Amino acid sequence: MTRVLVAPDKFKGSLTGLQVAEALARGLRRRRPDLELETLPVADGGDGTLDAAVAAGFEPVEVTVSGPTDEPVRTRFARHGDTAVVEMADACGLSRLPGGRFAPRTATSRGLGEVIAAALDAGCRSVVVGIGGSASTDGGAGMLAALGARLLDEHGGPLPDGGEPLAGLVTLDLDGLHPGLRDSEIVVACDVDNPLTGEHGAAAVYGPQKGASDDDVPLLDAALGHWADVVAAATGQDRRDVAGAGAAGGVGFGMVAVLGAGLRPGIDLLLDLLEFPERVRGADLVVTGEGSLDAQSLRGKAPVGVAAAARHAGARVVAVCGRNTLDDDALRGVGIAAAYALTDLEPDPQTCMREAASLLERVGETLAEEQLG
Repeated sequence: MTRVLVAPDKFKGSLTGLQVAEALARGLRRRRPDLELETLPVADGGDGTLDAAVAAGFEPVEVTVSGPTDEPVRTRFARHGDTAVVEMADACGLSRLPGGRFAPRTATSRGLGEVIAAALDAGCRSVVVGIGGSASTDGGAGMLAALGARLLDEHGGPLPDGGEPLAGLVTLDLDGLHPGLRDSEIVVACDVDNPLTGEHGAAAVYGPQKGASDDDVPLLDAALGHWADVVAAATGQDRRDVAGAGAAGGVGFGMVAVLGAGLRPGIDLLLDLLEFPERVRGADLVVTGEGSLDAQSLRGKAPVGVAAAARHAGARVVAVCGRNTLDDDALRGVGIAAAYALTDLEPDPQTCMREAASLLERVGETLAEEQLG
């Protein structure tokens, strides 16, 4: 019997990874009801990471935490045994900004720390953290405060949340960090190698994407530099230049410098977590994809990671996307035999997004005929 594994990422702004996989599966089964077909949506550490973990069998655990501007939001972590998956984007990421209004100087990572604390309180001792889609540039200070660190100003009072107030930090007291951290392992899905500060740092490179103006960027960069100085004094190590320290507005720095976390490429980490090598074994065809298949995809995005793992298992790989800007040579270079874009069926991008599910079903039918005929 022919075996097919459908393992796409989300189509951002349109469908979750699970919805993409289910639509493709419906089309495939319509033409080939005899298939042995499995769906396994994937993610690379950004939004959709929780959905992928839950679809793979993790149990969702609901919690209420602080959003990026301190308003309460309802989020989840996903649990399997003593392993937890945490998604920063869903707790305090850009999608959680009230009314979509940026807060570049004051947005906080506190909600991320609160979710991690909830997972530790529940007995989880292996915590996988996806940090894509962040809204803050606070060096992970808010996250650490939620985990028990005390950040004090010149008067000995608690420092306000956000990146800008870090310029007034005088004391960092780490004695009260969550006791569960002592015997836990934290691994972070991180796909960038930026340092914390400087022209390639968190504020300069990613601040403008979070609403930072030309005046905000140097202010935030200086505040992060001061934060790094204080952290170095408290820990005895200066980790501001570690590759990935600038990830998620500096959350990568807080994770590494204070929590001793490891950083791994997002798709590699998630594929291991989802037991992809075991799931792909024996597959004849793997269908992966994402909303836009483009040059960014070649830099370690989900479809390329899936293709590499699937090729290693001896499976043929095709990709499905909303739009494709890669030529055949580029696709073959990363192990993707062919790409099927929704814009080939419907040129209007808005219609593609609105009718993505039905278009994906049609693509599934085409795959059954052209790839499995």
